[in-house]
Amino acid sequence: MKENVKLVEVNEENWYECCELEITSEQAEFIESNAVSIAQSKFEPTLRPYAIYWKEKVVGFLMYNAVPEELDGYWVYRIMIDQAYQGKGIGKAATELMVAEMAELTDVKKIVVGYHPGNEGAHRLYASLGFVDEGDRFGREMAVIKYITK
Repeated sequence: MKENVKLVEVNEENWYECCELEITSEQAEFIESNAVSIAQSKFEPTLRPYAIYWKEKVVGFLMYNAVPEELDGYWVYRIMIDQAYQGKGIGKAATELMVAEMAELTDVKKIVVGYHPGNEGAHRLYASLGFVDEGDRFGREMAVIKYITK
């Protein structure tokens, strides 16, 4: 599975495919649209948007910030997989690739991701990748942390 997953920066060839990806109606309350995220990245130049490919098809989207923010961590802004491709390990493989890339940024000691406490899929994913809940809360979201050792 992992060898079939790759991250490609959002560009003129894949941005519209990212905007067409869909999540389940239950997930819609937990995440902004990819179109909003891509637009946000054009106004905040430290944000890094990526299309998630499985084989040669765009099946997901993610975005992180390349500078530290709250909790002195580098934040993951979005990770989503199209509903037709969920449950296949693609999200986990893409998140592992993203964490490896983020770990190469200067001075990274913590990667932080926030999500709604009711998002069980996100909770299982991040826990399986070593993110820990230290009780940090931001509005309606909880923040979990992965410590990076170099």
